[in-house]
Amino acid sequence: MTPAPQPVLQVENLSKSYPVGRGLFRQGKAVVRALHPVSLSVLPGETLGIVGESGCGKTTLARMLVGLLPPSTGTIEIDGRPFDTRDRRVSSQQIQYVFQDPISSLNPRKTIRQTMEVPLKVLFGLDRAGRQRRLSEVFEAVNLRPEFLDRYPHEFSGGQAQRIGIARALLAKPKIIVLDEPVSALDVSVQAQVLNLLADLRAEHGLTYLFISHDLAVVEAVSDRVAVLYFGAVVEIGPAERIFAAPSHPYTRLLAASAPAIGRPLVRRDGAGAELPDPLNPPPGCAFAQRCPKVSGRCRAETPQLRATGENQLAACHHPDPA
Repeated sequence: MTPAPQPVLQVENLSKSYPVGRGLFRQGKAVVRALHPVSLSVLPGETLGIVGESGCGKTTLARMLVGLLPPSTGTIEIDGRPFDTRDRRVSSQQIQYVFQDPISSLNPRKTIRQTMEVPLKVLFGLDRAGRQRRLSEVFEAVNLRPEFLDRYPHEFSGGQAQRIGIARALLAKPKIIVLDEPVSALDVSVQAQVLNLLADLRAEHGLTYLFISHDLAVVEAVSDRVAVLYFGAVVEIGPAERIFAAPSHPYTRLLAASAPAIGRPLVRRDGAGAELPDPLNPPPGCAFAQRCPKVSGRCRAETPQLRATGENQLAACHHPDPA
């Protein structure tokens, strides 16, 4: 019997909170919980999609996973070992980040070559020939001409810039890449090219992706599983083909119904226009209760926990739809 594959990424009770001053005439500090304790695992070669409204905690989670933000609680393990950013050479080979706007992360006064050579020189000690070899490899992998290396960030289109961001993430040969809204700023035709490139790279290099986006159609197309976030918490997780075809959580159903589709009129759904809860004064019970058509007294008093609603499908809801 073949043993079950071990997760390449394991997250346990990861959360992030920020102290916030209450104002001139109020004493003490309030705490805003940007991300409630999240636990999830990702298998080697898998793409986990992460979706939710703006402000739900997607980017906070992503930045903690790559070490850009320290977590308030919880642990991150990669290949069964605690993720440690103190040795950047090791951590850079474990996980990398692709920004929504990769050009903003580049020095506008330096060429692409000058910027991308730094980690190769500082972390890996490659000589000039070795750096040139690696840069040529990653540029060929993302279908960019080598002469682009000697241009400046402002000289590139959106699609070219995103390919540079992907090439930069590939430099250290990581196992996991976190993609934060990688195609949201691109034209539809360019989106397709970048998504096809990501699929090819995943197959060729055995990469594992965490794909963060608000575009449900894109997430469904590229993901093996999908995690749905609302108000800083995972409210549903399961296979991509099931999450939107047969959602268990009312919020997932609302997201799917709100996505524009050709030939379908834009109809306002129940709860779609309700305001999000106040992060400084979160409601008791389920955070989605004020927008939910199935709300009950229990929903307003007791916070639901993730539980099985179907095969490999979990939802944090007291009254889930059957998966």
